Order: sequence, then C-alpha cells, then structure tokens
Amino acid sequence: MVLLLAGGRALLMQIAHPKVAAGVAEHSRFQKDPLRRLRQTMNAMWSVVFDEVGQARGSLSRVKEIHGTVRGKIADPDGKPAVSYSALEPELLLWVHATLVDSALLAYEHFVAPLSAADKIQYYEDTKKLATLFDVPPAEVPPSLDDFRLYIERMLNGPNIVVSVTARALAREILHPRSWILRPGRPLFAFITTGLLPASLRQAYGLPWDRKRQSWFGYFASLTRAVLPCLPPQLRTVPHARAAQKRSGR
Repeated sequence: MVLLLAGGRALLMQIAHPKVAAGVAEHSRFQKDPLRRLRQTMNAMWSVVFDEVGQARGSLSRVKEIHGTVRGKIADPDGKPAVSYSALEPELLLWVHATLVDSALLAYEHFVAPLSAADKIQYYEDTKKLATLFDVPPAEVPPSLDDFRLYIERMLNGPNIVVSVTARALAREILHPRSWILRPGRPLFAFITTGLLPASLRQAYGLPWDRKRQSWFGYFASLTRAVLPCLPPQLRTVPHARAAQKRSGR
C-alpha cells in the first residue's frame, strides 16, 4: 500500500508527455472525484496482477475499452497542423507503463527496504509480462533493466517530454485536489511527490526544492521504513494481494 505514495510522481511523469496530458485533460474526470478515480484505477491494476484469471481478464478488458475511447488532437498555438493522439499508441502505452515501474522501484527502496540487484531484475522481468498484457508491443519493451533505465533517461532528456501549460494545470489539480476529504493530506502528498520527481521535471513544473526539504524527505522516508513493519497486514498489503495469499494458503 505504501507504494501509492509514488502515485503522484508517476502521474506527473506521465502528463509530462504532451499527448498523455491532452488525453487526461480531455477524457478524465479525476478533478471532480479524485478518490473515485483513484479507487477505480488501482482496483483495476490490482485485479490484473492478483485476481484469478477470469476476474483479471475482465478488469483488463474494461481498461482496454476505456483506452480505446481516448483519442483526439492537440492544437498548435503557432498555427501548425494539429497533432493527433490515441491512448493506444505504443509510445504512450510504454511511457505510462514505464513511469509506474520506475516509480514503484523508487518508492519501495525509499519507503520499504533496499532491493538487491537480483530482486530488481526479477521484478522488472515480471513487469515486462504486464506491459504486453496492456498491448505494449514486445519489441518496444526494453529487454533488460539496464535498457529500461537508459530508456527512462532518454525520454527525460529527449524532445518528447515537455511540460506543457496543460500539464502544469493538471499538476496543480493532482497536487492540490479540491476534495475536502483530501485537503488535510495535500501538503504531505505534494511534498512526497516533489521529492520523488526527477530533478529536471521538478524544475519544469516549477516545484521548489532545496537541501532542507531534501533532508526532511530523508527523515520521512526513514520513519516510514521503521513504522511499516509494525502496521497490521490490512494497512500494509493491498486487498487483492491478501486475497491471492489466502487462496494460495500462505
């Protein structure tokens, strides 16, 4: 469950791609009911990973059906021809998938425990299967963890990742949700998201950061790692994973 702390990072990385930002802005309603959207998204992902085959396939089909409706055009302010986008573009599918994988690895080491090189490689190999389930062409998936890291670096430093005006507006909604239920946690969520972001994106979004904030972030991560083992399983483990463990008799 603690990996949800990296959700904001993954979202801000995703919408740093102008096509993803346009798709979210034009087709998502998370601004009106962020809790409902978060619950639906995570339930779908957890179902695909942990549920029995029939349930997992049903969740996967619903996600793909939604993706099939996400398409449109991005108008160019300089009068150039509009750029088309579709959530089914392999480039976008891979980028969204990669941000989730990269954020999960980063959050685990910050908030749970260090991972061995072998564990990281095994985890990445498992996520390659997930990528193909969500229609990322196998040839597009980086073949190794090292290749994956190079892909992330190329994307962050390349021409396709540009924090647009749309992305900044969405980022404000993500970091400062309107829902009164979420207001008490907004400062901490924004702080964690900013701390986890790559420095280049932090700067592009105009999010302040300095040594003092970095130190406080380190203290928070250490406290989380210390407290997490003391929490009951209901708070540590996602419900779908607990159900899978029960089915397997563990």
